[in-house]
Amino acid sequence: MSGPQPSRDCEMVLLVQAEFDGELDAAQAAALAAHRQQCPVCQAAGQTLARARSLMRDELYQPIPNDTRQRIMARLDAARPTPPAPPLRSRLRAWWTAGIGFGLGAACATALAVLMLAPGGPDLVPELVASHIRALQPGHLEDVVSTDRHTVKPWFDGRLDFAPSVRDLAAAGFPLKGGRLDYIDGRTVAALVYQRDKHIIDLFVWPEAEGAGGAAQTERHGYNVVHWTWDGMTFWAVSDVEPGQLRDFAKTWQRAS
Repeated sequence: MSGPQPSRDCEMVLLVQAEFDGELDAAQAAALAAHRQQCPVCQAAGQTLARARSLMRDELYQPIPNDTRQRIMARLDAARPTPPAPPLRSRLRAWWTAGIGFGLGAACATALAVLMLAPGGPDLVPELVASHIRALQPGHLEDVVSTDRHTVKPWFDGRLDFAPSVRDLAAAGFPLKGGRLDYIDGRTVAALVYQRDKHIIDLFVWPEAEGAGGAAQTERHGYNVVHWTWDGMTFWAVSDVEPGQLRDFAKTWQRAS
């Protein structure tokens, strides 16, 4: 006699991700394998996870293009000061030197920001995008589901060695959906889940030794990433919303209390 037929929302689909993460014992894995042979829902979930894992391993990390590197170096070369002409007065010479020095410093800072967030740079963008993609799989988006920040924030107590700031942005069009624990750069972090229309925004948060810093933005395989630091914390927002909307989210978050 055949077993029960799977529904469109099979309750065992959550075990597919657990199997990919190596969290099932031998008996559970065998039971899932037998179930999946007759369950198209679990079969489709396994195929989706396999494609996502292939994307994370093979495509997310790319070296910085040579033309990008050349543009950065050309910008730095163009910003180097040139000696003032001999007839210039000492006052004009001092003004010229100070102005060029400031311009060179600004150019260096801009180039450094580009290098930090350029594709393939020494940053966390590939890992963050991969975690966002993984969280979008069924049953992995939130560990605590709530639109109330006074419910979400206390949930992290005892689960993290820091207290993430949770802000209510519903009035600005970014309602809170909940939160979860994630693992980034070798440590457990908070992932706050917000929404913009039908798009999900993951806001990853963990302690950062550096001081406050303005937002910097990049894009990877259709997902936009905005990074800023504030009050001893580093923040990484990841989503497939339009770049301008993700920047608005970051600005709204920083202005909110």
